[in-house]
Amino acid sequence: MEGRRTFLTTRLPAGFALAVQPAAAAITTDTRGLVAEEVSIPAHDGKSIPAYAARPARLNGYPIVLVVEEIFGVQEYMRDVCRRLAKLGYFAIAPELFLRQGDPSKTGDVRQILNRIVSKTPDSQVMDDLDATLEWAIAAGKLEGTKIAITGFSWGGRITWLYAAHQPKVKAAAAWYGVLARPSNPLHPVQPIDLAASLKTPVLGLYGGQDRGIPPDTVERMRAELAKGTSRSEIAVYPDAPHGFHADYRDGYRPAEAHDAWNRMLAWFKKYDVA
Repeated sequence: MEGRRTFLTTRLPAGFALAVQPAAAAITTDTRGLVAEEVSIPAHDGKSIPAYAARPARLNGYPIVLVVEEIFGVQEYMRDVCRRLAKLGYFAIAPELFLRQGDPSKTGDVRQILNRIVSKTPDSQVMDDLDATLEWAIAAGKLEGTKIAITGFSWGGRITWLYAAHQPKVKAAAAWYGVLARPSNPLHPVQPIDLAASLKTPVLGLYGGQDRGIPPDTVERMRAELAKGTSRSEIAVYPDAPHGFHADYRDGYRPAEAHDAWNRMLAWFKKYDVA
């Protein structure tokens, strides 16, 4: 269903930072035939992580897809991605991974979100919280946990590469325009390009050729590193697409490229038996 998305006010961040307003057209996926709800994930440190989960109402044994947010939190776009996947038979769940550092929806300044929240969120914490989310999903759905995928967007795209290397239960991954190489620091000690040659899980990278934050030479370096390994990972580049080309709530949205990349992701999951 096409139309302007309705934003909800809940415990999860409902709005998008004021610095980037939603575009006029957005995709809205209804909940008919789904169980779509906010849930609470018990983290390993005793905290509870809010998350949005969507799954088919009448199916059992569905595959799991972890959905990793952009820097703006689990806002409506991320929830809609979960519902889109649930309509296709997946149990999709998006945990709020910035819980301990702050709420991105409380500020309209992207720089503040990056400096005060994102930069202070350790990769180790994120990996642990995703592990807890996966454990919860397997138990909640009474699943065997053998068909597991992960996808993430922008900040979540980088995390997708890292988690594919971290969690051997993941059978396939799709990373949307996540940063591949940057200076490391104690909270973010390893970058995707450092792990490329040793990856075991097949990752599909989806990138825009006009992404000003991820230069083409970085993508080519990543491809070269992937070629040294055995993961069978691939990177698809859309020459005319900017960063965030799948994010249908803002001006960088490119419907044709987004549609094609989405279908590539689904085919990738099916290829590696996560369907």
